[in-house]
Amino acid sequence: MVAEREAMVELQLRARGIRDERVLAAMGRVPREDFVPAGVRSRAYEDAALPIGEGQTISQPYMVARICEELGLNGGERVLDVGTGSGYQAAVVAELAREVHSIERIPELAERARAVLRGRVVVHVGDGSRGLPEHAPFAAIGVGAAAPRFPHALYEQLQVGGRLVVPVGSRSAQTLQVIVRSPEGPAVLHAVPCRFVPLIGEEGYHAG
Repeated sequence: MVAEREAMVELQLRARGIRDERVLAAMGRVPREDFVPAGVRSRAYEDAALPIGEGQTISQPYMVARICEELGLNGGERVLDVGTGSGYQAAVVAELAREVHSIERIPELAERARAVLRGRVVVHVGDGSRGLPEHAPFAAIGVGAAAPRFPHALYEQLQVGGRLVVPVGSRSAQTLQVIVRSPEGPAVLHAVPCRFVPLIGEEGYHAG
């Protein structure tokens, strides 16, 4: 599926405004087909989110690339990935940062992601909206599920100057917000429309 992956990078990412060459190269290296169920493997490079079981999805390639670009990584950072799901976004982040922790609330998904990631990412089971304070501070935090408001617990786990990239809004429509931790408080740089599954947890949505 190398040709399909190359086409994804050029047509879905570069052509739509992804400019970070490190992100484009990372997306070109990570085989998305490894992170989807066998039944949808042939659709791995569609410009769409795909079901992965447990009511969850693997995000659209463009949104993974957009989140990774907005994290602003240069290779030396410790990063938190919230909402492991299939592990695909965590795998891309692992191509861009020194140390990656990922947190998933559904144990079955976490176990599957661990098997595919093969130690490149430390996968934790827990409430992603609460983050991983024992491993903080993080240079960047990327969230692959939508919260009703940006989770303050995650913001507090950023180092000064760190970035939180999180979809915020209702269950049906959100904006992808980029929030920077500053001495004066949170600064929202910008937001773009998006749609993600809900972030379930104390600072997210309730299950059900």
